[in-house]
Amino acid sequence: MTSGDGYGYRGTGRRGVLRAGAAAVLLGAVGCSSGGKPGGASTSSVAAPTATPTAAPMPTPLPNPPLWQPGPGEIQPDVKRRAVELVAALGAWPPGGQGVEPGRARVAALGLPPGLADQAGRLAPAAVEASLEVIDAQYGGILADSASVLVVCRQWTRQSDGSVAPGGITVDVRLSRAEPRWTVIALHPGDPGPAAASPAPAVAKVLAEPRIELPPEAEADLLSGNVHDTVPTAMLRLAGPYTLSVSVVRTGHPLDVFGTTRPSDHPLGRAFDVRRIDGRAVVDPATPRQLIESFMRDAAAAGSYNVGGPVAIAGAGNQFFTDDTHHDHVHIGFNS
Repeated sequence: MTSGDGYGYRGTGRRGVLRAGAAAVLLGAVGCSSGGKPGGASTSSVAAPTATPTAAPMPTPLPNPPLWQPGPGEIQPDVKRRAVELVAALGAWPPGGQGVEPGRARVAALGLPPGLADQAGRLAPAAVEASLEVIDAQYGGILADSASVLVVCRQWTRQSDGSVAPGGITVDVRLSRAEPRWTVIALHPGDPGPAAASPAPAVAKVLAEPRIELPPEAEADLLSGNVHDTVPTAMLRLAGPYTLSVSVVRTGHPLDVFGTTRPSDHPLGRAFDVRRIDGRAVVDPATPRQLIESFMRDAAAAGSYNVGGPVAIAGAGNQFFTDDTHHDHVHIGFNS
């Protein structure tokens, strides 16, 4: 009969029960048994340790700066806002948003011609993800029915291996008057070209000078070797009494003075623009006019033959000038 010990073994008397109990203890000690071999023999094995899965490292998030907004003192501020919106739509995208077709969709969402995405060039490089900071939006020209806005940017792009590449670009955005808002008719992304084998001595000093702030494209202009020595030399001289934030040097500026057929000094590598003096925005009405006038006069003393800004200064010939285009920056040009 079957014993009442609960193990289901068959045996006779006490010895059978003890034998069954010993077998149970043995099985418990090894933790597992074979599927049973003839003659009651058993084998045991130890389970391999389970590997703990390693979580994939999270990619470094790209910077997410707020969208640039015009401040006090701007002329036609929505013209600049319109240009900045377009550049931000074309120069930043989430994973999966790269390519011309997604760019066209983002432009169309702004109520602008989708074909503008085809003109993005270096603003929309091949990258799985991108973010953009608009450092400044400066007029390249503003007339009654047309405008050029120079959108100065810093950009970060994620490469296919997950790494992040910093960079930047200045885009000349052309607009025309329309209702209810101005519309964009073209954009011209800048391209400073490759860096020279080694920077000129004055350029090296500018790059090492903490009192001179340069956006990526302006720095690339200096490194390209396509800028006259008068430009870095004047920057260094002005950095003595002032801290200056440069906006544009060569790349990204219209080829001609806006609204004319007269060549601009910028594409020739003979000019630079300053957007802030001692940390104060040139366009801001709260920035002392005396500070701006003093800076403009010192720029002329540093060799500039053509200094423009928001302040009217009496001077010989046309050495100083002011107009709506230059209400937001100081232009410093050279004739050699």
